[in-house]
Amino acid sequence: MSRSQKWTLLRWPESCLGPKWVCCVGSALSWLTLQILIPGLRMWLLRAVLLLLVLPSHGQDTATEKPGVLLPLPKGVCTGWMAGIPGHPGHNGTPGRDGRDGTPGEKGEKGDAGLVGPKGDTGETGVTGVEGPRGFPGVQGRKGEPGENAYVYRSAFSVGLEAQVTVPNVPIRFTKIFYNQQNHYDGTTGKFHCNIPGLYYFSYHITVYLKDVKVSLYKNDKAVLFTFDQYQDKNVDQASGSVLLHLEIGDQIWLQVYEDGKYAGVYADNVNDSTFTGFLLYHDTN
Repeated sequence: MSRSQKWTLLRWPESCLGPKWVCCVGSALSWLTLQILIPGLRMWLLRAVLLLLVLPSHGQDTATEKPGVLLPLPKGVCTGWMAGIPGHPGHNGTPGRDGRDGTPGEKGEKGDAGLVGPKGDTGETGVTGVEGPRGFPGVQGRKGEPGENAYVYRSAFSVGLEAQVTVPNVPIRFTKIFYNQQNHYDGTTGKFHCNIPGLYYFSYHITVYLKDVKVSLYKNDKAVLFTFDQYQDKNVDQASGSVLLHLEIGDQIWLQVYEDGKYAGVYADNVNDSTFTGFLLYHDTN
C-alpha cells in the first residue's frame, strides 16, 4: 500500500457529522486495526484511542446538568457509532406534591327514592289553639223513625156521698161514682187500694149540716190528716182538706169520722155533695 493511499484512509469519513474525535472513533479504530501491521504500534494506538474516549471534548461537554437528565445527542451523530452496555435502572424519585383541586363537575341526575323508614314516636300534644269563629247552622236532618209508645201509668178516682153519715170510726162509703176507670177504689168498703207505687194526690170536700164535723184521712189504719168544722145553726157549711202521699203497692186510703157520733155532720143530698178524690202524679221508676 502506498503512502498516499494510507493518508486517504486516515482522513475523517464524510458520514461523521458530530465531533470528529468522538463520533468517528469507531471508524478510526476499524481502520487502524486493519491497516497497521506492526504489532507493537497497534497496542499503543489502542491505548491512545481509549484515552481519547475517556477525556472530555474541548471542555464544552463538561457543563453541569441535573442528575438523571440525559443530554441530547449532538447534531449529526456518526452513523458508525457503537452503543455501550445499558446501565442499571435508577431509584424511584420522591412523590410529587398533590395537585390543585379540579373545578366542580356538573350536577348529576336525581336519584331514585329511598325506602320508607320506620314510623317515629308520637310527639307531644301541642298547645290548644284559640277557639275559632262560630260556623253557620247545618242542614236540618231527616225526620226520625217513630218511637215506641211509652206506657202511661194511670190510677185515679173521684166519688161522692149519697146519704148522711151517722156511724163514726168506720170508713165512709162514697157510693156515687164520678170516675173509677181502673177500679182502684172499692165502693163496698170505701177504701182506695194502691196498685202502682208512686206519688198520689188526695183531696176531700165535705158539706157540714146539723152537727159539727171531725174527719180524718187514714193510711193503713193511721190518721195522717185531720179536719174540723163547727156547724152554724140553720146554715150549711163546707170543710175540705188535701195531701200528697207516697204509696206502695197494697197501701189503703180512706176517710172516716173520728171520736163519737156528735161530730158526724157529714151531709149530702140531691143539691149538696160531699166528695173524695185521688190520683197518681207519677210512678216510681225503680
